[in-house]
Amino acid sequence: MTNHLRGVLTALSTPFGQDGAIDVEMLRRVVDRSIDAGVDGVVAAGSTGEVGALSSEERLLLIETVIDQARGRVPVIAQTGATSTAEAIRLSQAAEKAGADVLMLITPYYEPLSLEETVTYLKDVAGSVKLPVMLYNIPAVTGVNLDPATVRALAEEVPNILYIKDSSANWEQALQLIHHHSDVIGTFIGWDAYIYSALVEGSAGVMAGTANVVPEEIVAVSRLIAEGDLNGARELWNAVYPVIDALLSTPFIASVKAGLTLQGLPVGSPRRPTADLGSEDFTRVRDALAALRVKVA
Repeated sequence: MTNHLRGVLTALSTPFGQDGAIDVEMLRRVVDRSIDAGVDGVVAAGSTGEVGALSSEERLLLIETVIDQARGRVPVIAQTGATSTAEAIRLSQAAEKAGADVLMLITPYYEPLSLEETVTYLKDVAGSVKLPVMLYNIPAVTGVNLDPATVRALAEEVPNILYIKDSSANWEQALQLIHHHSDVIGTFIGWDAYIYSALVEGSAGVMAGTANVVPEEIVAVSRLIAEGDLNGARELWNAVYPVIDALLSTPFIASVKAGLTLQGLPVGSPRRPTADLGSEDFTRVRDALAALRVKVA
């Protein structure tokens, strides 16, 4: 399989102003932060971007702004999945028209679906566009797991299904996708604690919300692995992992926003009802970042 999308993809945080609306100018700064750090692509309207709290119009504003700010410097992956096939098709076609490079499709959530219903949805939405499609497997949210055999069948049947983001946190499943199915689909691991392991095992790449906060370090780990310097990559991973662990061990959306704010990008609070970090968790993220700066100085 020809796989053009590789490396580190940032699942972008969505900044909000004091009025609760998307802060477009701050969003542009968030995009530039990742691109300037060397990431290989940026993702608009993903889980880290609080997609479940956005209206359809806000999702399109987010996608259009990220595309405009990226200016072709890196691919833009637009997450256009929805709770209905019709809405997912509408968002996908709009993102395609706006200039997205790849579409990522979360499968419908809230109403429990069978695997057969989920597969039909994916075929219908992918068939409505010409862009490459990335499946988004996050069973903790959707209630449906896209197992490796199903993923392979979809990739073989639908020509523009080329990638999968696997956020199942099932390492055995991830390894099966990487080692047994890379001839038909590129696997991006979406569980940040597995970044080093996934890249060493040969995944197409990783999609990381933590790359908002520590993009340069994650990119450096990726490049060292690609160069075959596993010892150097492991040394840097050991330095950055405590930050990633702190972000993952506290409420994630709020912790990513705290990490950005601590580094000079005040992206605002999560959209309610999601709360800001409590003081203890905020201190943990702040201290982890401070320790990392000492280690890599």
